[in-house]
Amino acid sequence: MPAIPTRFAAPLGLAVAATTLVLVPAPAHAATVDITLLNINDFHGRIDENTTKFATTIEEIRAEAGDSNTLLLSAGDNIGASLFASSNQQDLPTIEVLNALDLAGSAVGNHEFDRGFADLEGRVQDAADFDYLGANVYAKGTTTPALDEYATYEVGGVTIGVIGVVTEETSSLVSPAGITSLTFGDPVVAVNRVAAQLSDGDAENGEADVLVAEYHEGAGAGTPDGSTLEEEVIAGGTFADIVKNTSTEVDVIFTGHTHKQYAWTADGRPVVQTGSYGENIGRVDLAVDDATGEVTATAVENVARAAEADLTLPRVAEVEAITAEALADAAEVGNRPVAKITADITTAYADGKRDDRASESALGGLVANALRDGLADIGQPDLGLTNPGGLRAELLFDGDTTANPANTDGVVTFAEANAVLPFNNTVALVKLTGAALKKVLEQQWQTNPDGSVPSRPYLQLGMSDNVRVTADPTKDAGERITSVHIDGVPLEEEKTYTVSTLSFLATGGDNFRAFTEGTYTDTGLLDAELWRDYLAGNAPLSPDFARQQVEESGLPTSVSAGDEVSFSLGKLDLTSLGSPVNTTVAVSLVQGKKSVRVGSFPVAEGAAEVSFTVPADLAGTWGVSVLAQPSGTLVGAEPTPAKADATITASKKGKAKVGQKVTLKVSVAAGKASAAGKVKVFRFGKATTVKLNAKGKATVKLAAYGKPGQKKVRVKYLGNADTASATRIVKFWVTKK
Repeated sequence: MPAIPTRFAAPLGLAVAATTLVLVPAPAHAATVDITLLNINDFHGRIDENTTKFATTIEEIRAEAGDSNTLLLSAGDNIGASLFASSNQQDLPTIEVLNALDLAGSAVGNHEFDRGFADLEGRVQDAADFDYLGANVYAKGTTTPALDEYATYEVGGVTIGVIGVVTEETSSLVSPAGITSLTFGDPVVAVNRVAAQLSDGDAENGEADVLVAEYHEGAGAGTPDGSTLEEEVIAGGTFADIVKNTSTEVDVIFTGHTHKQYAWTADGRPVVQTGSYGENIGRVDLAVDDATGEVTATAVENVARAAEADLTLPRVAEVEAITAEALADAAEVGNRPVAKITADITTAYADGKRDDRASESALGGLVANALRDGLADIGQPDLGLTNPGGLRAELLFDGDTTANPANTDGVVTFAEANAVLPFNNTVALVKLTGAALKKVLEQQWQTNPDGSVPSRPYLQLGMSDNVRVTADPTKDAGERITSVHIDGVPLEEEKTYTVSTLSFLATGGDNFRAFTEGTYTDTGLLDAELWRDYLAGNAPLSPDFARQQVEESGLPTSVSAGDEVSFSLGKLDLTSLGSPVNTTVAVSLVQGKKSVRVGSFPVAEGAAEVSFTVPADLAGTWGVSVLAQPSGTLVGAEPTPAKADATITASKKGKAKVGQKVTLKVSVAAGKASAAGKVKVFRFGKATTVKLNAKGKATVKLAAYGKPGQKKVRVKYLGNADTASATRIVKFWVTKK
């Protein structure tokens, strides 16, 4: 009998954290074969300076374990939500890198379906030298597999059977239009069905000595990173089902999708997820009885990505060549500056990591503003909404001139802008009743179509800065949104509102099914194009740290003289980089343009307790207005500014023809007087800003139009200390030359 490798020399444990080894000792009589399984998950097209380090990690483990005894696998999301160097070429560089590393097989992830099933089944699989597996992906309305369910590989004389499955939530995570022919079933049921087939002794339907389940599903977002295996299982949901109910015929469970990092054993069986983006390589070492195929010892760990690349390793050198070419191709377009920012504008952070999708962010608000303001030529949306999972990168102030001398501090390049919204959604306008819009907001508390709760139980929408929402998460489903204000006015359930959003959300993606109750118009404008134009037209941009949605309990809609008022507020702080910590809330009572200050109350960890008595000398009913400082977050009634109303008049000067600049004459009045200040004219999201002269007038030059027809621009007067801001849509005709 061969000696047990030193990797199997530690004592047995039930569950371990990442990088810890867990063992099941081999019986003394068994002859064994040593097999090493390597796994990645959620690589998401990370073609950058770390790609060769990622490859080096894999190759160094192969060199240690023996190339012929090592198998590289993936739990899916190899592509999609990728960096610009990969997305710029529809992820072909990523597929080429994985081919070079001899990836053997992969579960399909939900992002493999981003461009639709036809793209996966055709272009992607044609380019991939590895197997894409989806045992729970069925032809719609049937149990007929639409993809290969499993693949077998000979490693060290042992037959390894790999079964791939994807999260059952895939239909809500990708554009419905691309998967109309598919149904996604229960992943555990599918794994167990195929495992039974591969271990039934019938060589005609496939047999394997060792079974590996590749789940594109993992430990849930409802528990914090660093939780134990027991805590994750107690939390329930799909992950608990995977751990407890996956067939005992399965020897190793690899997971993904939730971007968590763990290396555990459950009843002696490895359960692994590597985090994401190639930051770790999952490693499972098996000692397999060469007579019975039984796994007799197991070691499991996550191996951190190498600090330096080793280009002397042949596969790493090949990866370096692919990466260098992809980066060079991307640089031709991606290095071009498109905008400027004054500080970091980012997603929400938790435990030092970006992409906390359960929290509001400065970046989400900015994208929602772009969606609202970027369609002046097409429509006049009331608000913008975006999903947090669509925000795949940050806008960071610090520049990097190493590869691009133009990328100085504050510069946003084409590639950096594109990386924020890499999915190539189109922008959609959805007309919703106020009641349906409130349902959309309620669906931030996620449920699948069958009523079950997904692995991410809450998704915080990004909202444009003219939307304010309060919520009480302790209330029953459907009653958690307690107030909605748009442009300072309470939501009316019977009124129709136009929402600008991404086609993914507009068709019910991310379980926001209430969008489908509205009337949908696809503008045909790519989200990334609108986003880049908005950034360029409004530069330099600064982060806005005022929250649009806060939690409350007991906040009254109105109060009267002598009322004893008590309420609590929560989630007043953002967690985006640079966000200030609120210290106080100033509480006022408002009635029209009247305002009475009633006190200031401390904020601790984003929460405040407010109690006061309404002054006895106030007549009628009053709204409660709360201003958190220093973020500027406003809650409750909005004070009516004691400012004059502005009136905008605008007209086109002379005739406008295709290929010729358009001259727009703008005039702003404040009552009977001329207004002072500036106006912005928005066209395709780009803003031209001009200063009014002493008579409240300005001339705006617009770029030439390429096609004839009726055009629309949005004219916004920015207001001043004495005059309120105002907006007007101006229509005019452009004729042929």
